[in-house]
Amino acid sequence: MSVYLLATLDTKGDEAAFVRDQLAQFGIEVVLVDTGCLGSPAVVPDVTRSQIFTAAETSLEAMVAGNDRGAAVTRAAVGARNIVLEAHRTGHVDGVLGLGGSAGTTIGTAAMRALPLGVPKLMVSTLASGQVRPYVGDKDVLMLNSVVDIAGINRISRQILVTAAAAMAGMVQHRHEHAAASQGPTSDDDKPLIAASMFGVTTPCVERARRVLEQAGYEVLVFHATGNGGQAMESLIAEGLLAGVLDMTTTELADELVGGVLSAGPQRLTAAATRGLPHVVSVGATDMVNFGSRDSVPPRFADRTFYQHNATVTLMRTTTEECAALGAEIGTKVAASSGPAAILLPLRGVSAIDHAGQPFNDPAAREALFDGIRRHHGRAELLEIDQHINDDAFAEAAAAKLLELIQRSAERPSDGTVCT
Repeated sequence: MSVYLLATLDTKGDEAAFVRDQLAQFGIEVVLVDTGCLGSPAVVPDVTRSQIFTAAETSLEAMVAGNDRGAAVTRAAVGARNIVLEAHRTGHVDGVLGLGGSAGTTIGTAAMRALPLGVPKLMVSTLASGQVRPYVGDKDVLMLNSVVDIAGINRISRQILVTAAAAMAGMVQHRHEHAAASQGPTSDDDKPLIAASMFGVTTPCVERARRVLEQAGYEVLVFHATGNGGQAMESLIAEGLLAGVLDMTTTELADELVGGVLSAGPQRLTAAATRGLPHVVSVGATDMVNFGSRDSVPPRFADRTFYQHNATVTLMRTTTEECAALGAEIGTKVAASSGPAAILLPLRGVSAIDHAGQPFNDPAAREALFDGIRRHHGRAELLEIDQHINDDAFAEAAAAKLLELIQRSAERPSDGTVCT
């Protein structure tokens, strides 16, 4: 078992050597990678900084001559990513552990995010107690707060670094044990996978649909539509690991359009269409844009309709105009599908707080959303169901439609024509 240990050895050399020795005591082989540039390494690495910059299609000499720390960090991140990816491709990396401040965290997590889910990834960072989404992205990166700066071995840093080494050793060792144990005849690994998107206000829908799909022999991976969740789902779809997608909760598109805090970026709702993967799409929680506490809402939205979900979550109702734009976007993106796709419209409401008597009930906005989809869905199948999104009948219809599309896809010959 081999762990790649990434650090700038000019400033974190002693600490990296300490972690390397701790891992060795657990029987873990360590490949020490120097991601530094301007200073001299304090210990001898297994992968030199010269190799790192060569892998980034530049040279150490060019970086030193440029004397630009920002440029060096950017290129080192590229080089570290390429080095680790190649090691993984050839079966020589079982985990990645990084040590760093802002530069080391940028470099180390760039390599980690390039690896598939399941490969242990641990970043000991001075930034781990803050906003870590830029570093974690849509991957299973474990961030460990260094508490003190990674500058010397002292009574605090020693505890943190020992914990990091033990955690990485445990993840690597037990991952192999679990992989061996999971190869039995009852392993869930044999079940085809379906991804589903869910939010608190669409939970009854997705839970009911999940049970139907599981009864049909599928394993369902549910992603929380919080921006990062949507990105993770899109990445998994792009990796080609799924049999189908039940994208019932497309609320992240509203945050991207209007400026909320849970956007998954402009590529949300594109991976399944690009891969031609069977997918069923709905409009769950597109009635809302997400913000933090009430005082965090930008002043330009002062006259809008709000719902205080809790002290740290404020929901803002999407307008008729915004809903029309969302409908056009959803319809257009699904229309681009190269495989079987369907859009289901819940005519009685799109979230737990969008139906009669609830604070976001707005028939005109719903109709604008639906009409945008009607005008742009192209050849994608469109089903309008006179139910609320959280009604069992709607959830069951969505699950049944996805099972139908998966079957249809299986019957389609490689030349793209459909068997009859």
